[in-house]
Amino acid sequence: MAKLYFRYGAMNSGKTTNLLQVAYNFEERGMNTIIIKPKIDTKGEDYIVSRIGAKRKVDYLVSDEDNLFELIESHLEKEELKAVLVDEVQFLKKEQIDELMQVVVRDDIAIMCFGLRTDFKTNGFEGSSRLLEIAHSIEEMKTVCFCGKKAMFNARRVNGEFVFDGDQVEIDDKAEVEYLSLCPECYYKELDKYNKSKSLIKKI
Repeated sequence: MAKLYFRYGAMNSGKTTNLLQVAYNFEERGMNTIIIKPKIDTKGEDYIVSRIGAKRKVDYLVSDEDNLFELIESHLEKEELKAVLVDEVQFLKKEQIDELMQVVVRDDIAIMCFGLRTDFKTNGFEGSSRLLEIAHSIEEMKTVCFCGKKAMFNARRVNGEFVFDGDQVEIDDKAEVEYLSLCPECYYKELDKYNKSKSLIKKI
């Protein structure tokens, strides 16, 4: 029986690299796969790009309005699929995660989702939160903080400075925006420094 998989991790934990490896493994054995990516992730445009340089063109860029069950059903009219791989799954809507589960149950196709669990303010993303509720298999992909401890949180840095306010989504294809994975201790250390600097500005 096929399953809905969620592999999550902080930034730099190798999620996209793992997705590309999974796709290669399936296709090396003659099993068809497709790759889906949310349009909101403009980094790489219609490619997924790992931080070690590997990249691949996606089969479908999807918006919030797209019905993923219908999209995959339409693709099945052209060829059989063994697996559907989803990059940056955190950006999908709750309903789209449910549509992926329908594919698993009704078509017996494995769905493997890769993405972040939480944003730079430690709040859950809609797509990831739904996966944590219904996925058959949940696996954490681990990485390390600069201090050497296990990284759990994602931090946003703008123009070299950590920030803890702003919209949930700010794609890091802009030179001044970057995301780093931090352990809880380092995250709260930077948060305290940020809040202190804000307090000083208000006093001035």
